[in-house]
Formats: sequence, structure tokens, C-alpha cells
Amino acid sequence: MNQVAELLRGECLRRINESRSKINTALEKLSEDEVWYRPNAESNSMGNILLHLCGNLTQYVLSSIGGQEDHRKRSQEFTEQGPIPKLELAGSFNKVVNEVCHLISKMDEAELEKKRPVQCYEESGVGILLHVTEHLSYHTGQIVYFTKWKRAESMHFYDERALEAHGE
Repeated sequence: MNQVAELLRGECLRRINESRSKINTALEKLSEDEVWYRPNAESNSMGNILLHLCGNLTQYVLSSIGGQEDHRKRSQEFTEQGPIPKLELAGSFNKVVNEVCHLISKMDEAELEKKRPVQCYEESGVGILLHVTEHLSYHTGQIVYFTKWKRAESMHFYDERALEAHGE
């Protein structure tokens, strides 16, 4: 495999796992009620976002790239009111992420270049990896922001002294 393809795969895996870690940390801090809290009818609960992430990762990676049958019912990810226990949500999310990471780690250049249907689009393997990585990051930010808002505490993801020492 060429270096750029290997670098892309590795960076996507690193960032997917970083998002997973942040989501798991946030979930540990939230109560069962907070996981299903909706501030208004137009907003999603953290439970809905987790269901949505499982659906997106499954459809884009496990179905489109991995060939699993696509059973996704996207609208149900947002209409679910719960309460699905947060441990069950976390277990489902981590299981999907494990399967996604395993599949990504085995992708070769041909799989990265290959075009395939997903939702109403035709995407290359590279396009799919970029989509799921940025989509997961976007929703990770929502979950972290919500958790910080509800808990009024730092998540301690970064060593601030190390970042300051490097001018970031």
C-alpha cells in the first residue's frame, strides 16, 4: 500500500478512536435522564445522537464498504425517546466502532479508490472515510459541549501545560 493511503487509514482510525474516547468519557458523566434530555422539540438528545452515529457508521462503512445488509431506518434514530440505558447505548456504539475500525484497518488501495453507493450518493472509499471521520467528530463536539453545559466541569482531554509549552 502506498504511504498516502496508509497515512489516511491511520489518521482516520486515530481520530475515530479519539472521538470514541471523548464520547465514552462524556457518557460516564451523564445521568440516564440527561442522556435522553431534549432542550426543545427541534433538538436531539445525546441518546438520539448515539443512535444516529451507530446508524451512520454502520451504513457508510459496514454496509457500503463491508457488504453487510443495510437495515438503517435513519428517521427512527431521531424519533426514539428512550430510555435505552446509557450502558446499552455505549455498548452498541463501541461495538460498531470496533467493527468499523477493524474493516478500515484492512482496506487496501483498491478499496479506498472503489466507488460504491451509500444513501443517495456514490462515494469512494476515501470519501466514505473522510465523511464518517468528520461526521463523528462533529457529533462528538455536540456531546462534549452538552456534557460540559450540564456538568459545568472540564472534560480534561488535553494537558493544557503541554499545549501552552508548544505555543498552541
